[in-house]
Amino acid sequence: MISIEQISKQYKGADKFSVSNLDLFIQEKEIFGLLGPNGAGKTTLISILCSLIKPTSGTFNINGLTYQKHKNQLKQLIGIVPQEYALYPTLTALENLKYFGSMYGLKGKSLTDKIHNTLEILGLSQFANKKIITFSGGMKRRVNLIASILHEPKVLFLDEPTVGVDVQSKNVIIEFLKDLNKKGTTIIYTSHHLNEAEAFCTRVAIIDHGKLIVKGKPKDLINANKDAHNLEDVFLSLTGKALRDHA
Repeated sequence: MISIEQISKQYKGADKFSVSNLDLFIQEKEIFGLLGPNGAGKTTLISILCSLIKPTSGTFNINGLTYQKHKNQLKQLIGIVPQEYALYPTLTALENLKYFGSMYGLKGKSLTDKIHNTLEILGLSQFANKKIITFSGGMKRRVNLIASILHEPKVLFLDEPTVGVDVQSKNVIIEFLKDLNKKGTTIIYTSHHLNEAEAFCTRVAIIDHGKLIVKGKPKDLINANKDAHNLEDVFLSLTGKALRDHA
């Protein structure tokens, strides 16, 4: 589904590459975890794949489509759940979702029905006509997720989708994502919640300093490290315990 070949990115004025000569291949219908310390290059790589920024060098394609030749088709193919809330706070949940749906060419009763059905699944029906500014963090995360999947993307990018949410919201989000995946959506997921990634992802890649360190099934990576009991142990053994404060 996704082919990444020798992707590099150096921001203007930066001394180092945020992503360096990275190769990665992600299969259709995977739940693929992209893991790494702060500043490792995760968000930069996702931004490149979502065509939000251009790589300095290298190529990638998603389902055979490239940004250079298939810009509009590529944008219809993907959904993005950013780390920061991408909602209009003074609009209601319903108004936000109708607006984002219309950006993908969706309209009318089919869009409204899809919004209400998804709000029901994610426990938000009673809040459809409430302004986003009144929502808790977990509620905003769920609305953010709905906005990204109304057009039924083949590939869904999730940047820290459960950060700062309550346990109940986290559970609802993860179960919803698992159901999407069962229906055929390929999921690319980044998180610092390594226990969550271990249970959720079919495969993971750990990157550091913009380079791919290791990739594989969580259980295989744990079994390959004799001192590891979980994915967090593997992560620390490969990236170290030094603080990664990043500004």
